[in-house]
Amino acid sequence: MLLSVLDLRQKRFWWQSVLVATVFALVAAWAGWSASGDAGIKSRDVLLPMSVSMALALFVALPYLQAALRHGRWNARYADLFELAWQNALTLILTAVFVGICWLLLTLWGRLFALIGIDFFWQLFKEEPFVYLATGLMVGLGILIGRTQQRPVQVARRILFAIFTGLLPLLALIAVLFVLSLPMTGLASLWATHSATMILLSVVAVMVLFVNAVYQDGSEPPPYPRWLRLVVEAGLLVLPVFAVLALYALALRIGQYGWTQDRIAAMVVALLLGIHAFGYALAVLRRKGSWLACLPPVNVLASLVAIALTLLLNSPVLDPHRMTAQSQIARLESGKAGDDFDIRYLRFSSGRQGWLALQALQVRLRNAGDVALADRIAAMLKKTSRYGDDSQVMQQSAIEDAATLQQKTPLAAGSQVPDADWWAFWLEEQKGVGLACRQPEADCVLLVRDMDKDGQAEHLLCDVSPDKWAPVCRLYARVDAGWALQGELIFSSGRSSEVRAALRRGELRLLQPRWPVFEAGGAQDQIAGQFVNSKE
Repeated sequence: MLLSVLDLRQKRFWWQSVLVATVFALVAAWAGWSASGDAGIKSRDVLLPMSVSMALALFVALPYLQAALRHGRWNARYADLFELAWQNALTLILTAVFVGICWLLLTLWGRLFALIGIDFFWQLFKEEPFVYLATGLMVGLGILIGRTQQRPVQVARRILFAIFTGLLPLLALIAVLFVLSLPMTGLASLWATHSATMILLSVVAVMVLFVNAVYQDGSEPPPYPRWLRLVVEAGLLVLPVFAVLALYALALRIGQYGWTQDRIAAMVVALLLGIHAFGYALAVLRRKGSWLACLPPVNVLASLVAIALTLLLNSPVLDPHRMTAQSQIARLESGKAGDDFDIRYLRFSSGRQGWLALQALQVRLRNAGDVALADRIAAMLKKTSRYGDDSQVMQQSAIEDAATLQQKTPLAAGSQVPDADWWAFWLEEQKGVGLACRQPEADCVLLVRDMDKDGQAEHLLCDVSPDKWAPVCRLYARVDAGWALQGELIFSSGRSSEVRAALRRGELRLLQPRWPVFEAGGAQDQIAGQFVNSKE
């Protein structure tokens, strides 16, 4: 409303605002339902994507609404859409700068008076009500400045366009050289980066931005001589290669690990940029008269598709959380998931849909006789936080019998027989791995061997459950007549499956540090991560 209002007496302004507010209310109601239902559901993982996607959709739709206010009809000219879109973008950038400067001044104000013992202002500026009210006021003033100071905004736009115009031929040359290099290098090195989709899509996005800055609304002649124009057109002709490779890389990832909210969002971005890539290449091939005269229809089509997809994805029609739950469960039932089946993700980050899907899956697994996985799901459904554990609930369900604990906990291959008093000591553990491994559904392993060559066997208790983001171990050693915790290990190498398998097989290597502990004046420190054989 701030960006589009021209006259408060204009009826079209009010009914358009009501229309947008109604759409947002419906989307917010659906997101609120999806983000609730159980205390453990992480609402941020549902509400933040909705907020960001709807904000972007409104930014794309805003020029159409503004043009309708300006001319009194929905059929907007491309020149108006182009001008209004850039005006909005630069106004919001200016607003962000203005808000940042204002908060810097308030911070200086508060710190300055705190130097002389007056901390009233510093404490006031940190209060939530003040933050909300002050930031809202700053945003309003920033938008007012951006909309009323047309000349500085136009100057900034000209500077940006000049920069983009100068860099577009270089970007096009880079794109052409990359495509020409692919037959010699192959695609294996591209997939090995594990970030191919993001990089390839970034090239398309930057090219789209630069081309639109150069083309503008089509009223200006091409700024390049013919030979340089051919370089730019060659760059546009190879854009579909980047789009296809990005889509293929994303499809491979989805084929391996299924759909997630992030991959659905990435697919939407890839499809929209694919429309631009193929549309721009077709515009080069079919150009008649002015340079790239077919760009406006491509941009309008892509913008309308973006708005439509965003609304569908934030509705029951294409609910990404339902799609994610169905995809991940389908992978499990087809045998593709194995230990990679992320129960935690569905439990906490897929909203109500993931939570309900896990409950239904648990029932089906019990009926099918897969008690182990059903117990894992049941244990995850009891949790109220994604990574933290409710110690009070865990203490109530923990195994309290040494014989049961001994029977349930497997020894890693090559381990010695645990000391008789170890089990009684373990029963006293009331937190961390010690408590987690006493749960009936726990998946843990015990390694018993002499770790420090002192003639006594130490006990390394490891939680190797696939539901943990990484295997976690605790080392216990005999101290005098009892036992004591010596420290904790977290094998966060990104190869959790291999680490879990190695720990179960007892394949634990002890690497000697190259440098000892240094001591000077009673203070000690150690150089971390430097072993005798650094490759190990």
